[in-house]
Amino acid sequence: MAEPVKYTEDNIRSLDWKEHIRTRPGMYIGKLGDGSAFDDGIYVLVKEILDNCIDEFVMGAGKKIDIVIKDGMVSIRDFGRGIPLGKVVEVVSKINTGGKYDSEAFKKSVGLNGVGTKAVNALSIYFKVIAYRDGQSKAAEFSKGELKVDAKLEKTTEANGTYVEFRPDDTIFKKYHFVNEYVDRMLWNYAYLNTGLTLTFNGQEYKSQNGLKDLLEKNISGETIYPIIHLKGYDIEVAMTHSGEHYSEEYYSYVNGQYTTQGGTHQGAFREAVAKTIKDFFKKDFEPADVRKSIVAAVSVKVQEPVFESQTKTKLGSNEVAPNGQSIKSFIGDFIKEQLDNHLHKNPELAQALLAKIIANERERKELAGIQKLARERAKKASLHNKKLRDCRTHLDDNKDVRRLETTLFICEGDSASGSITKTRDVNTQAVFSLKGKPLNCFGLGKKVVYENEEFNLLQAAMNIEDGLDTLRYNNVVIATDADVDGMHIRLLLLTFFLQFFPDLVKNNHVYILQTPLFRVRNKKETAYCYSDEERKAAIAKLGPKPEITRFKGLGEISPDEFKHFIGKDIRLEPVFLDQKASIQELLNYYMGKNTMERQEFIIDNLRVEKDIEQELLNI
Repeated sequence: MAEPVKYTEDNIRSLDWKEHIRTRPGMYIGKLGDGSAFDDGIYVLVKEILDNCIDEFVMGAGKKIDIVIKDGMVSIRDFGRGIPLGKVVEVVSKINTGGKYDSEAFKKSVGLNGVGTKAVNALSIYFKVIAYRDGQSKAAEFSKGELKVDAKLEKTTEANGTYVEFRPDDTIFKKYHFVNEYVDRMLWNYAYLNTGLTLTFNGQEYKSQNGLKDLLEKNISGETIYPIIHLKGYDIEVAMTHSGEHYSEEYYSYVNGQYTTQGGTHQGAFREAVAKTIKDFFKKDFEPADVRKSIVAAVSVKVQEPVFESQTKTKLGSNEVAPNGQSIKSFIGDFIKEQLDNHLHKNPELAQALLAKIIANERERKELAGIQKLARERAKKASLHNKKLRDCRTHLDDNKDVRRLETTLFICEGDSASGSITKTRDVNTQAVFSLKGKPLNCFGLGKKVVYENEEFNLLQAAMNIEDGLDTLRYNNVVIATDADVDGMHIRLLLLTFFLQFFPDLVKNNHVYILQTPLFRVRNKKETAYCYSDEERKAAIAKLGPKPEITRFKGLGEISPDEFKHFIGKDIRLEPVFLDQKASIQELLNYYMGKNTMERQEFIIDNLRVEKDIEQELLNI
């Protein structure tokens, strides 16, 4: 038996606030990441500062927020009351210090624990704060949470408010970069939830007049069954409709302006209340799933001292915090019961359109019932007897120490590519699904095909998304195909499948393309992996004349020993964005529909013939 490790007083350490944040950043901001994913830490840093600005607006102070992000540096200026000048340093550097503990000062705030700004400070290589208040200003500068400059009070002509500037620490957020589309979505959410507020980001203005109605209009692609229902009350706002183009439920839920991407008690209460109210209105015992199928809805509530399930506030956990001492469930339930019922009575044509949709949903569910049962049995049997899915231990062992946020599913073409990834992956968090040939082009086909097609049925079962994203088993779904014509085609077929039947998977930024190197450039001492021709040229210049150059034609050609460099900490993922203005149906029709003249002209205009590509490779 091995000797036990010595455990003495020397093993006990006390960390100060900044050391603890820097040692355990995941406790404060979730995962780190490099900015490729919308929930990476650098966006949480931006959000923590913005939340304070929003709290000022909610309290009636300041109607404008200016944001600039350039070359990795972030600056945010609000025009609220400004931090009290004598407490500027403490507010950004002393844990559990802030105005959020005074419920009268910040009645319905997002940040209640006095941590957010301190986390930004501790995780930044440079952090500066300036408070402007009644003709005076106070500034302080930090590095990694350590105070570097504590300036004296100065006179100023600046309007009241707070200015924060920071640069994330690149030793923690390695090779980070800001994706403007993620920031854009974050700022639009703030605008929708705070009508009357104007935000500017690098000169672009974000402002909403109609709140959640504007949100749905911007996010819904294609036709809806009936006009958006927009209901507002004290501390609650709701917008909803049913889409005519997709099958799943899609929700945008918020608490005190915080986008709760994982839902929570308020979203659950809303779903239940909508189904019950509609059933009661029509006096029909519909299945709740038939009522909610294809629903697109947004719900925002304001509550005092909400309790979230994590510091990143992506899921509301509390229930007994609604206005008037009600539970969240009864507060939302009473509001929906009265307001939605009234709206349906006042709009009989809308009600009839909704009824027709529910009946159609019911009919389709019954038609699919037998097929679904057989499909689930096949999927269960397949998971026991084949190796299409090599799962990760997070799911196999129910390892509670590994967060779902870190889980990834690689979808590969063929056994050779999946074999290399399987041998190299992090078995705790990374799973592999192997495709057999090219998937079916499911454009224009009904949901029935998902259950009848073996590949789609097994993929759906592996991801556990049949009933929506609430049960999604992998936070990151990565398409890992060859960078050739066949690989591109498989990508397109998989994206068609997701957009046709599970569009919220793409809309919520769970889908990525794995970037693997096109070239390997090496000499006897050093190896460089290059993802573009520019990187190849730079590597040749760095490594000297006549290095060995290899062109990777497929993932199967990359050995497991090399693959570990591409799916580990330095993984390069290209997020799949869906243009909010584009109709999914129009997109799929253009790329996967009949071969129209418009598409033929696009191909001809952008065609790179094979001989030109071969010549480029010969010039390497």
